[in-house]
Amino acid sequence: MLRIGLTGGIGSGKSTVAGLLAAHGAAIIDTDAIARRLTLAGGAAIPALRAEFGDDYIDTNGALDRERMRTLAFGDPAARQRLEGILHPLIGEQAEREAAAAAAPVKVFDVPLLVESGRWRARVDRVLVVDCSEETQRARVVQRAGWTDTMVRAVIAQQAPRARRLAAADAVIRNDGLTLVQLETEVAALWNHWFPSGGTGTRSV
Repeated sequence: MLRIGLTGGIGSGKSTVAGLLAAHGAAIIDTDAIARRLTLAGGAAIPALRAEFGDDYIDTNGALDRERMRTLAFGDPAARQRLEGILHPLIGEQAEREAAAAAAPVKVFDVPLLVESGRWRARVDRVLVVDCSEETQRARVVQRAGWTDTMVRAVIAQQAPRARRLAAADAVIRNDGLTLVQLETEVAALWNHWFPSGGTGTRSV
């Protein structure tokens, strides 16, 4: 059994790497996906969010108004801490339930804010950081999501600096200028380094 914490800044390619690890047989526990489910209409976080932030932050369908909350959290660090205080424990509990239910011997916890949270390092055996330059991050997100450069810079400013993420890493995949095939090769090389005998019983890309 091996628990890997996967993290990286916005636009780093972390989700693509998660998919490649899944192709090797790892179970992926996606904390962003868990957060989205928790904040849908009827989600477990909605009552606490409504109580803390009011009806204005719940949309007409009963889900969290993500755009409005994002604006508040980016502009108000105290509000962001209140939001995280509600979501992070619920995310952690659900992540552990999903990990326990997964049969794969390698569990990959995809956690964008792994370094920032201060909680996740003790929950995983190794930390894998997907890294790239800030210029690459901004270009990817503007192209992929249609955000403005100002919006992307604001998100990057809220995340841990690259140096802090790299200092927490047991392994780093540098994803500047790589094609998908080259990225697959990097992931396969790391997988084979960690599991040289194929003892996980998983298949290769």
